[in-house]
Amino acid sequence: MANGEILGWVSRRFCMLGLVDGSSAMSLPKFIIGMIFALAIVVAWSYADGASLGTALVRVVVCAVIIQVGYFLLIYVMVARSAPTSADKAREAERSLNADKATEGEKFSARRSIH
Repeated sequence: MANGEILGWVSRRFCMLGLVDGSSAMSLPKFIIGMIFALAIVVAWSYADGASLGTALVRVVVCAVIIQVGYFLLIYVMVARSAPTSADKAREAERSLNADKATEGEKFSARRSIH
């Protein structure tokens, strides 16, 4: 199966958020399954603790928020630390060329405008 091939309505590339430099550290399906298991453990702990339904719900919500924030930070760090792609390098080179041309054009136009 190709990396960008469509699986139902979700592309495989979307599901493989953890792919950075060819290593699959954490994919979206793995994250969701892990989160469900973690929340199930929190529910079991709350039940064993004899907590009320409201307390158990608060514990599950707090746990889910902590997991989501941690996953977001993990993905952010992985993307921030990844090496620039060839498209990024080409885009940066094009920007520097356009900046040089604009600066050069401004120099000539300033000289011409002096009367």
